[in-house]
Amino acid sequence: MTREVLAEILARKREDLRLAQSEVPESELRGLAARRPPPRDFALALSRARRPALIAEAKRASPSRGALAANLDAAALAVRYQQLGASAVSVLTEAAHFRGSLSDLEAVKSAVELPVLRKDFLVEPYQVVESRAHGADAVLLIVAALGDALGEMLSRARSLGMEALVEAHDVAEVEAAVRNGARIVGINNRDLRTFEVSLDTTERLRRLVPPGVLVVSESGIRGRQDVALLRAWEVDAMLVGEALVTAPDLPAKMVELLS
Repeated sequence: MTREVLAEILARKREDLRLAQSEVPESELRGLAARRPPPRDFALALSRARRPALIAEAKRASPSRGALAANLDAAALAVRYQQLGASAVSVLTEAAHFRGSLSDLEAVKSAVELPVLRKDFLVEPYQVVESRAHGADAVLLIVAALGDALGEMLSRARSLGMEALVEAHDVAEVEAAVRNGARIVGINNRDLRTFEVSLDTTERLRRLVPPGVLVVSESGIRGRQDVALLRAWEVDAMLVGEALVTAPDLPAKMVELLS
C-alpha cells in the first residue's frame, strides 16, 4: 500500500464515518460497549506464547493483490486458527479494498476464545468506541494515518479496556509510537513510497523499541525462514494474513510458522 492508496482509503473512510455517525450516535455505541464482557487481554496472549506468537488474520482481499479468498468465512477460519495454535485473530473490517465488515468482527468474536483485533483505518475516537461495541479486544492504530491524534486514540482505546497495536513504517513513526506510550508496536515491512516489502525493516526498526514494549512484525512473512529471522531479532509476534488465507494446506502452513 502506497501513501497515495492510504490517502484514498482515509478519504473514503471519513465519508463512511460521517454516514455511520448519522445512523448510530456515539452514545448508543457506548451503551452497547458497556454491555459487552470485559475485553480479552491481547498483550498477555502475545507475551505468554512462544516467540514469535502468531496473530492470524481473516482477510479476503488487499489493495496490492486484489481478491485473495473471496468466499472466506471469517468465523470458520478463525476457529481453525484457534485450533491450530494462533495466539490472537486479526479481522479486516474495511469494505472497499479488503472486503471486510463489522459483521465479520462480531462473528469471529462469537466463534473463538482468543483475543480479537479489529484491523481497519481508524481516524476518530468514534471508531474506537464502535470497535468495542462490536466486540473488538484490541484495535489497529496506524501512525501514518493519525499523526498528532495518536495519543488521543490510544487513550480512548484504554478507557474502554482495549489494547492497541500501533503500526509504524519508519524511524519517525516508531519514535512517535513510543513517545505516545504504545505498549505494542507493529512494524510494517511494506515501504509506503515504493510498495516494496522487506523483513529488513523489522530488523532495523526493532532496535528503536525499548524493553517492555511488545514488537509485532507485519507484512511479508511467508514461511519458516522468515520466522527464524524474527526469532533471532527477538520479535514478540507476527501478523500473518495473505500466506494463511492463500495456503493450499492451512494446517501445514500453521505448523511451518509455529514450529
